[in-house]
Amino acid sequence: MADERLRLTVLGCATPYPSVDNPCSGYLVSSGNTRVWVDAGTGTLGPLQRHTRLDELDAIWISHLHADHSADLLTAYYGLLFADIRLTAPIPLYGPPGIADRLAGFLTNSPNRSPVESAFAVTELHDGHEVTVGPMKLTSRAVAHGIPAFALRVEAGGRALVYSGDTAPCAALTDLAEGCDTLLCEAESAYAPAEGEQVHHTPEETGDTADAARAGRLIVTHVGRFLTPQEAVARAAARFDGPVEYAAPGATFEIGQATSVPERSTS
Repeated sequence: MADERLRLTVLGCATPYPSVDNPCSGYLVSSGNTRVWVDAGTGTLGPLQRHTRLDELDAIWISHLHADHSADLLTAYYGLLFADIRLTAPIPLYGPPGIADRLAGFLTNSPNRSPVESAFAVTELHDGHEVTVGPMKLTSRAVAHGIPAFALRVEAGGRALVYSGDTAPCAALTDLAEGCDTLLCEAESAYAPAEGEQVHHTPEETGDTADAARAGRLIVTHVGRFLTPQEAVARAAARFDGPVEYAAPGATFEIGQATSVPERSTS
């Protein structure tokens, strides 16, 4: 019988561009033989293939259309339609309104619109969207990022993982994360902006969100260039009493356990 424990594998978490050893935001969420690619930031398609082929994905979920969360959909499109993969049906793609036209706008190189829908079966997200993918229930909530953006709750086997996407602290994220086993939350900003719209968490706010949601564990991700992962974890831990870890590239977390599994060496 397939192992249906809920797992999170970090493909990358860099922002706003990849580093030498860390692609941009992307995660593989799996339960049993069901696999969902959550955010497809720059460089994540490579490490994704350590775990699954593109045509073995059951769905793709995109939080918003900034390139560091979605750019590898472009190369995935070419892989699905014009390479060594023989796709039997388009892969379900859940993303913000306008995602298909946004992809087609980049991919179209002739008078005829690029056949995005031949690679992806697109469903546009809305606040409160729910879908079941294998044993996993996916619930999306609109969050505060200055553009259409969503957070995600994944439930399977009595466990719950919540991913913030990119967002300032907001009630929708706290409500979505209520009582979750693990909150994967961004901590992009070293400090909240003195003026203008806030669109990210600081590490302290990441801890506050986890505390307010009564999350079992906090995984800090999407740490900005003016912070180190160690600083972000320490600052978040000052505001949250539960376990706090960093979303290290290659790490796999079993949801409901408090430690990560390092990436297995391929050497």
